[in-house]
Amino acid sequence: MNARRSVRKTACVTAAWLALAVVAAESAALVSYRVVDDTIPTPLTFRAGDPENGRAVYVDRERGHCLLCHQAAGVDEPFPGTIGPDLSDVGLRFTAAEMRYRIVDSTRSNPETVMPAYYRVDGLNQVGQQYVAKPVLTAQEVEDLIAFLQTLTSEEP
Repeated sequence: MNARRSVRKTACVTAAWLALAVVAAESAALVSYRVVDDTIPTPLTFRAGDPENGRAVYVDRERGHCLLCHQAAGVDEPFPGTIGPDLSDVGLRFTAAEMRYRIVDSTRSNPETVMPAYYRVDGLNQVGQQYVAKPVLTAQEVEDLIAFLQTLTSEEP
């Protein structure tokens, strides 16, 4: 009986360490991706995006910064910006692959954009010290943000 419990405990500890290693690897290094036309068709992670976590990224003024420039119906947070387009219906206008393309590196679709590249580290100018050689968002945060943006389907701003 003790041997079984010991094996189970070892297996659980091993699984927990592996899970932590995956999360650490996702946040430490950029995941490679493939651009097809104006999309990145394959998710950056094996875990599906979580819309609730994505909403947290969207409203967090220290991570996603989305509220600084965008507003969206149903996102009742103070002081949304109006520099960027209204995202109330972004879930109707773009697929996840198209959103991923724009979030990963917005300059691919518009070289003059002021929107930051959230998942690129090379060739950037005027980068805050905390972001040098690091993406603004992790691969999982990008996927979570996309999952949230896909829920924005209001046709009225």
